[in-house]
Amino acid sequence: MPRIVRFYETGGPEVLKLEEVPPQDPGPDEVRIKVEALGLNRAEVMFHYGQYLPVQSFPSRIGYEAAGVVDAVGSNVKGVKVGDRVSTIPAFDVGVHGVYGESATVPAHAVAAYPDKLSPEEGAAIWMQYLTAWGGLIRIAGIQAGDPVIITAASSSVGIAAIQICNLVGAVPIATTRTSAKKQDLLDAGAAHVIATGEEDLAEKVTAITGGGAALAFDPVAGPMLAKLAGAVRPGGMIIVYGSLHQGPTNLPILPLAIKGITVRPYVLFQFTMDPEALRAGKKFVFEGLESGKLKPVIDRVFSLDEIVDAHRHMESNTQMGKIVVKV
Repeated sequence: MPRIVRFYETGGPEVLKLEEVPPQDPGPDEVRIKVEALGLNRAEVMFHYGQYLPVQSFPSRIGYEAAGVVDAVGSNVKGVKVGDRVSTIPAFDVGVHGVYGESATVPAHAVAAYPDKLSPEEGAAIWMQYLTAWGGLIRIAGIQAGDPVIITAASSSVGIAAIQICNLVGAVPIATTRTSAKKQDLLDAGAAHVIATGEEDLAEKVTAITGGGAALAFDPVAGPMLAKLAGAVRPGGMIIVYGSLHQGPTNLPILPLAIKGITVRPYVLFQFTMDPEALRAGKKFVFEGLESGKLKPVIDRVFSLDEIVDAHRHMESNTQMGKIVVKV
C-alpha cells in the first residue's frame, strides 16, 4: 500500500504522520499520480499549525506540489492519460487532495506537463513559486524593462522566482534579506542589488540605488514591513502583498501611502489558478521560461519521505535558499 502524510491535530512538524493507506481511485474528473518528488511551501507549514486555511476534518492530508507519473484517470478526464509526466498546480482543497505521499489524487485541471529536461525534483518546484510571482509581477503590476522592483523575503522559492522573472523581462530586482549572510547567494541568484533590512535603512538604500524609489514592492511579510516599503516605493508606485508571514496585525500607513499615491494590492494565488484564462496565460509564460532556461528552479535541499518532519523543521529554520524538496 502507498504511504501518505496526514495529521490528526494542528501543531508543529511532529504532527505529520506517515501512514500506509489503500490506493484511492480517482473520481470522474480526477487523476491519480505515482509521486516521485514533493515541493514544500510556507502555506503548508501554516496549514498544519492551523494558521492558514481552516482544517475541514481530521485526519487531514497536506501538500500542494508534487511531480510524478499519472497511473489512473477518471471517466470524464480529457487531455491527460496514464503514463503522462506531470506536476501539480495549487488549485484544490489541500486537506482533501494534499499530495504529500507516494500516491496523490487531484483534480485533472490541477496537473500540467513540465519540460523534459527538468528532473522530478525540479518539476515539484515550479507552479507555486512561478505562478505566484507571475501573478503579482506580470498579471497585476505589468512590470516593464527598467522598473526597479523590491523583492522581500528574497531567498524563498517565490523570492528567487521573482528575481528570475524580473530579469526575464528586463526589470531591476532589488532583493531584501534580514542579514548580510545571504547577500552573495542572492547576487548569485540574479539580484541586481541586495539590502539587509536588519542592518541597513531600506528607504535610504532604495533611494540611493534608484534615485527616486522603486516602481513596485513584492512582499509576503506585511506587518511593520508595509511602512518600510511605503518609504521605499516612488510616487504612483505599487506594493503587492501576497502573504502575511508577520502574522500580527498590519496597520496601513495611510498618510505616506496617500501623499505618494501608492497602491496596496493584496492577492492570493488561487485568484489565478482557479481562473481558466489566467491559468492558461500563467502556464504558458512559465513553461516557455523554463524551456528557454531563463527560469530555473533553485533547490535548497532534498529530503527523503521518511524525513518529512525534518524537512518541515528545516523550512521553519528560515535558513533555506530556494525550494525544499522531498524525494519519494
